[in-house]
Amino acid sequence: MKRNKGAKQTRETLQVWSLNQARAAIPYLTSVLRSMREHVLQALAASHRARRLAAKPGRSSRKDLIASQEAEQEARQAESRFQEAAGELEELDVFTLDPVRGQALIPFVQEEQLAWFIFDLFDNKPFRFWRFQSDPDDTRRPITPTQQGWTGTTQLA
Repeated sequence: MKRNKGAKQTRETLQVWSLNQARAAIPYLTSVLRSMREHVLQALAASHRARRLAAKPGRSSRKDLIASQEAEQEARQAESRFQEAAGELEELDVFTLDPVRGQALIPFVQEEQLAWFIFDLFDNKPFRFWRFQSDPDDTRRPITPTQQGWTGTTQLA
């Protein structure tokens, strides 16, 4: 297989967290994830309302057309607010796993591999599980004293 001589292999640096740092960020993560969840639910509700209005049988009334456009605009605005909140987390190298369920991934290093603490907004113990990057998305490993993590940066291939 030939390689393009002009193409460079890009590497991205990822800030990794310790478990203590992640726990210290719980109030901030909770606030941002609650906002993200609210924005996603607003966007879904508005999109659903717009689709329902558009699917009405017969000719749409002026009132229905206006309501449909307003619902579409509300959905776009909620999506925009969601993206802003997601950008806040991504600046910290925290990524949402499922915004509706209030779940996010916080990177750390375990056994010299990229791993993720799984933050759960609705769990009374928000950091209960983790998984390796190579694990299937639904993998949940219980956090033990060996998953303390270390701070710094790591290179992604």
